[in-house]
Amino acid sequence: MSSLKKDVCNPYFSHIYIEKDVLKHPVTKKILSLFPNAQSLVINHYKDIFCRKNQNFSLQKQTPGLILARKHDNLVYEGAPVCQNFGNQHFYYTSSVMNCIYDCEYCYLKGMYPSANIVIFVNLEEIFKEVKGILARHPVYLCVSYDTDLLALEQVLGYTKEWIRFTAEHRDLTIEIRTKSANKKVLDEVRPDKNVVFAWTLSPEKITVDFEKHTPAFEERLSCIQAAVKKGFQVRLCFDPLIYCRDWKEQYRNMFQRVFSCIRADEIKDVSLGVFRIPQDYLKRMRKQAPASAVLQFPYENDKGVYHYHKDLTEEMISFSYELVRKKLPMEKIFLWEKTKEEK
Repeated sequence: MSSLKKDVCNPYFSHIYIEKDVLKHPVTKKILSLFPNAQSLVINHYKDIFCRKNQNFSLQKQTPGLILARKHDNLVYEGAPVCQNFGNQHFYYTSSVMNCIYDCEYCYLKGMYPSANIVIFVNLEEIFKEVKGILARHPVYLCVSYDTDLLALEQVLGYTKEWIRFTAEHRDLTIEIRTKSANKKVLDEVRPDKNVVFAWTLSPEKITVDFEKHTPAFEERLSCIQAAVKKGFQVRLCFDPLIYCRDWKEQYRNMFQRVFSCIRADEIKDVSLGVFRIPQDYLKRMRKQAPASAVLQFPYENDKGVYHYHKDLTEEMISFSYELVRKKLPMEKIFLWEKTKEEK
C-alpha cells in the first residue's frame, strides 16, 4: 500500500465495483481489506461500468475507480505486430489487469479503453490454466504486464510473485514483466529465475517529468534496476518509446551515458529500441482528450494504420540511439522495433 500511495494521487480507489460472481473470491476479499474506507458497489458485469458511453478518460484518471471482475473467453492472446517478440516464435501476452496507476501522456491505453477505471481480473488461476494448455503444444514467451504495470500494483495484488511462482513450475514458459516501477521490495521477496525477465522502460528525465505523470523518477528506476542486476535477475532495458523533443539528441545521449555508467553490459539480458508508435484509432481518441498535448498532436506519419514519426526522423532517432548503445553492447543484445515489424 505504501508504494502505491507514494506513486499516485490520493485518495485512491474511493469506489470499488465488484462483480457479484467474484464477491467471495479470495483476491476480492484481500483487496477489499486493503481499502476499508472505499465505497463498495455490486455489479453484474465489469463492462456495465467500464464501457459506459460518454466517459471522460482524462477526468476519470484523476480519481479512478477499481473494478473487480472475472475474465472470460480468450485469456491469452498472440502478440501484436507493434510489440517486439525478441526473437521468440511463440509470442503471447495476457492481461490480468486493465489500465495503469501511472498517467503517461502518450500511453496507448488512453486510446484503447473507454474508461480510466482499473479492472482487476481476480481469476488468475484460470489464466494459468489456459497458459498450461498452450504449453502442452509448445514453449511460450508471455508478456504479462503490457496493459498495466503489475510491479507498481504489487503491494495490492501480489500478481508479480504469483507469475514468478507459476513460471518456476513450468520450464517451457518465459515471462516478461514490463514496468516503470521502482518497487525494490519485490526483488527481496522472490528468487532470480532465468525464465523471468524484468523489463524496465527508461526515458530521459525531461521526458519523464513532462510526459510520464506519477511514475518514479529516472534515477529511482535506475536505482531499482541496479538492485535487480546485483541480485542476479534477468533485466531488459527498454528505451521504447523514444519520444521526440527539440533537444532529443542531448537528452538521450545524457541518458545512455548515465545508464551505462551504472550498469555493465554483462549485467543486462538485452535492450530494445523503438520510436513512439500507435494504432490510428487510438491516436484519434487520445487527441480528442488532450488537444494541447505536444506529444499527441505531433504530425505523425500513418503507415498502414499505425502512426509514428516520419521515415527520416524515425531512422535518425533509431540510428542515433543504436550507435550509442552499440558502443556498450554487442549487436545480438540490441532489438529494434523496425526489424521486428519487417519480420512480421
